[in-house]
Amino acid sequence: MIASLHEVLLVAKHSNRAVAGLVCLGWEDMRAYVRAAEIENLPVILQAGPSCRRHTPLTVLGPMMRHLAEQASVPVVVHLDHGESIEVCRQAIDAGFSSVMYDGSRLCLAENIETTHSVVNLAHQYGISVEGEIGFVGYAAGEMSAMTDPVEAATFATETRIDAMAVSVGNVHLQVDTETTLDEQVINRIQELTDTPLVIHGGSGVSRTQRARLAATSNICKYNIGTELRTFFGSELREVLVNAPELFDRIKILEQVESRMVEAARSVLRSLSND
Repeated sequence: MIASLHEVLLVAKHSNRAVAGLVCLGWEDMRAYVRAAEIENLPVILQAGPSCRRHTPLTVLGPMMRHLAEQASVPVVVHLDHGESIEVCRQAIDAGFSSVMYDGSRLCLAENIETTHSVVNLAHQYGISVEGEIGFVGYAAGEMSAMTDPVEAATFATETRIDAMAVSVGNVHLQVDTETTLDEQVINRIQELTDTPLVIHGGSGVSRTQRARLAATSNICKYNIGTELRTFFGSELREVLVNAPELFDRIKILEQVESRMVEAARSVLRSLSND
């Protein structure tokens, strides 16, 4: 069933758990993630980020993801990740996405508030949820992070009326190890000042132990998981090709990888639930 980000995060917050925002690159992983969610009887967020959109247009991604969501037996959010402009967010809404993230994290606070608020006004007309970002979550092999200021986060949440707020509290995008430790003092201070559900980008770099504990004890209601599953996909694809060199049909090759992706995604989903 198609769901909005607001709906699944509200339930997660009151259930002391978090929802996985799984970064998608194609049909096989989208389908694997929905199947995993159905087996675990948990909601899932299918995310189309910039690299996915460079490969496949929003006008194609929206119907693909929405088809899977509408056929699913559990809540599935169809989410635009890192929308870089109001226009991209508008295109995602037109393409059937049920949630959009506007990323104004590189802007000054006033500009970030103004533009994010414009996206909220647009999206909320159609019942579409909006995630915003305050502070800047850096990249493992690129830009450095800028820690979220709790007072600015509270102002940002109040003035934009966002449904979820991505914060920078030690997390880093595209990290292949799990050596990141989130700053729990900053997290506690943020949630003292605002009750907006919090989002951790770069969740793959955070240990499962800390992810699970904060899912159960804080306002962190969504972890974005991309690199963890992408590296698994790559290693499993190589194994299939080595062990079955006679295969040449991409559908047969990817069928084998997809079944393994279901199990990997189930493990991620379970790790954020307190059941």
